[in-house]
Formats: sequence, C-alpha cells, structure tokens
Amino acid sequence: MSLVLTHAKYQILEIVRIPIAVIGNVFFPSAIMLFFVVPFTGDDPVAATFATGSMVTFAVMSTCLFSYGIGVAEDRAQPWDPYLRTLPAGPWPRMGGRICAGLVMIGIALVPVLIIAALFTEATVSPLGLLLGLGALAVAALPFTFLGLLIGYTLPSKAAIAVAQVVFFPLAFGGGLLTNPQQSPAFIEIIAPYLPTRGAVELVWAAVADFTPQVTSLISLAVWTAAAGALAAWAFRRDEGRRFS
Repeated sequence: MSLVLTHAKYQILEIVRIPIAVIGNVFFPSAIMLFFVVPFTGDDPVAATFATGSMVTFAVMSTCLFSYGIGVAEDRAQPWDPYLRTLPAGPWPRMGGRICAGLVMIGIALVPVLIIAALFTEATVSPLGLLLGLGALAVAALPFTFLGLLIGYTLPSKAAIAVAQVVFFPLAFGGGLLTNPQQSPAFIEIIAPYLPTRGAVELVWAAVADFTPQVTSLISLAVWTAAAGALAAWAFRRDEGRRFS
C-alpha cells in the first residue's frame, strides 16, 4: 500500500505541475453548469437536481477518459515507464497509484460543480442522498476508467488525445447528459439506454432524486463495464508482452 501511495503522490505532483491540465479538468462541467444549468433550471428544484446529477456524471466521465487515456499513453512514451515496469514490485503499485490519482482528479472536478449547484440553483439533496450519489458515481466511473485505460494502453499519445475526444462527445450527447429525463430529443431517447453514460447518470438520478432507472440502461451499463474491463486487461497484457518480452 505504501508503494501505491508513493506512486499516487508523484503522479499527482506531475499533474499539478501543469496547471492547465487541472484547469481543463474543471472547466467544462463547471462552464456548462454556469451557462446552461443555472440560467434555465436554477429556479426549479427538481430540474436543477437532475441537471446537477448529469453534470457530476459528465465530470466523472471526462476525467476518467482523459486522465487515464491520455495520461497512460503519455507515460508509455517516456523512458521512465519501461524502467518502472522492470522493477521487482511489478506494475500493480503504479496502476493502483494511477487509480488513486484519478480519484483525486475526479474530486477536483466535482467540487466546483457541487458548489455552483449549492450557491446558484435550487437543487436539493439529503445527506443520505449525497452519500448514495457518491456511491453511484463510483460505480458510474468504472466503464469510463476501463475505456480510458484501453485507449492509453493501445494508442500513442497523439492518437489517444483524438480518440478520447471522439469517444467522449458522442457518449455525453448520446447518453442524454445534457438534458433532463423525459426532455431529450426522440433519437436520443432511442439510443441512450444502450450507452454506458445513460445507465451511469440514471444511477445518480436514482440516488439523489425520485427516479427509477430503466432495466435496459442498467444492463447496458453492466455489459459496457464488463466488456471495457476485459479489453483494458487485454490491452495491458498486450503492451507488457510487446515491450518487455
């Protein structure tokens, strides 16, 4: 565990030494909250609560895809990474440290969204709902963490940036993260239940508000999580075998 925390410490230091990486991680969900959620739903407690749930899911997804996808790809391009992979401790302390650093980045992305919701909207949540919402976000983060790792371990850094963006925006829009339930365009309602973003945000909505998730969305979330996890494990073993065998 001490090795995991040591890796996490230095990975966090690497991130904060490039302030734009932290600013970019915070900017998009906070900007959407300020420019779209606050003016249009801020006075409606129900709509504001649903919109806040969407934005925290948005923040988790973007952090996982970009932090893991681009971060892993950039690390693989550095000579320090192959050296670390040859040490007797093995790759798992570094992987654990990466996950811990990602959790810190998720927390940094969530705080401004929650502050904006508390100060400028009528969104409400009970203490129990808040705890359940954080638990739902932990589950929601899994498929996007695995997708980020898959991108990072299969692509060079320049390609990883482009692919992460290509994956991120269709999942965000197609999953209905930018609309409240029952207010999405018809074509979004058709495709959304089959995307992991919809199952993720419905878990959050169910935790913080009076909402019943669709069975199709939850099954789809589970399938995406299992498939992305299997592919991420394959990509990790493939990268290890190609570069270190």
